Amino acid sequence: MPAERAHRHDLMPGTLHMLVLKILESGPMHGYGIAQQLRYLTDEALQVEEGSLYPALQRMRQKGWIKAEWRQTPNNQRARYYTVTAAGRRHLGVEMSRFGDLVAIIGAVLRTT
Repeated sequence: MPAERAHRHDLMPGTLHMLVLKILESGPMHGYGIAQQLRYLTDEALQVEEGSLYPALQRMRQKGWIKAEWRQTPNNQRARYYTVTAAGRRHLGVEMSRFGDLVAIIGAVLRTT
């Protein structure tokens, strides 16, 4: 693993909702699964703690971006599964666009001499 990937990175403010929505686009998932998928997709570089993830999921439910229902996990435990809503998909599109714009702006600054 390259040295830069061995380090954990903090999420920029406002990106957790976007990342969770993007992960949930692939299908329903419980909170632990969301955290594991984020770790997997970022080669362990981004890890979200339960103390951040579950309050974020609650806020996202209140805003109507995701819905939740209780289901059995593959190992027969009861867990709340989250699914992205149409409003969540629209919000994800807006946030991805804004984030892309921000990355381009920061990149322009970093390319200056």
